[in-house]
Amino acid sequence: MVADLLRVPAGPVDLRAIATDATPGFDGDKKAGRLALADLGEELAGLQERLWAEGQAGASRRLLLVLQGMDTSGKGGTLKHTVGLVDPQGVRITSFKAPTEEERAHDFLWRIERALPGPGYLGVFDRSHYEDVLIARVRGLASVAEIERRYDAIVDFEHRLVESGTTVVKVMLHISSAEQKERLLARLDDPAKHWKFNSGDIDERAHWSAYREAYEIALERTGTEAAPWHVVPADRKWYRDLAIAQLLLEALRGLDPQWPVADFDVTHERARLTGEEPIA
Repeated sequence: MVADLLRVPAGPVDLRAIATDATPGFDGDKKAGRLALADLGEELAGLQERLWAEGQAGASRRLLLVLQGMDTSGKGGTLKHTVGLVDPQGVRITSFKAPTEEERAHDFLWRIERALPGPGYLGVFDRSHYEDVLIARVRGLASVAEIERRYDAIVDFEHRLVESGTTVVKVMLHISSAEQKERLLARLDDPAKHWKFNSGDIDERAHWSAYREAYEIALERTGTEAAPWHVVPADRKWYRDLAIAQLLLEALRGLDPQWPVADFDVTHERARLTGEEPIA
């Protein structure tokens, strides 16, 4: 399973030891990868529709994909090319920005809890509660003691999510500094991509090592058996999309959602519709 290949093992994490351009579990090239992604679409969409149907019928299970990564690592691309394969009516996407004044007045998990997917949904967090132990650590937005508290709060929070019927798939999109530079340059060179460019991204590059360390600590401190982390090499966009599709597919296969059993007499309703008497 791809999840086993990408899963972060327990213990200290060294992201420098994980290649950003590798393709674990796949031996093909870009063309083959795109075809493989398309081939997954039908099964992925079918399972997601059954999960959605279960939720509409009263079941409590749901799936949450948490996407974290450095700027340009491909969170938006993942939403378009991978999450875009399934029926949007059963998807809830939340992109977390800098907290508002109202959000800052509450505990850091308050806004996260309000955005959790309902029964049957595939929820997607574009950034997440992990910003509060990543950028907060690098930029000194919270005390060391508070950040330590947050690691434990996250573990407890995710444990409660899993206990209540949420399958959590946590992904760190692992991009190299060199690849990020190329993607930022591409945005500057293409007027159609200027809207994507944020000068603050260049400022953040100056803290690359600090962010890597913050990620390593977060991955170690918050990876659990119930909600493990997966590191997806993200220098190759096509592999990133394929790998996340595989993670979602494997999670849905594990859930094995089923079509709800009709709570009405199918034969009787068919007879009413057609005007034919049911056969005794």
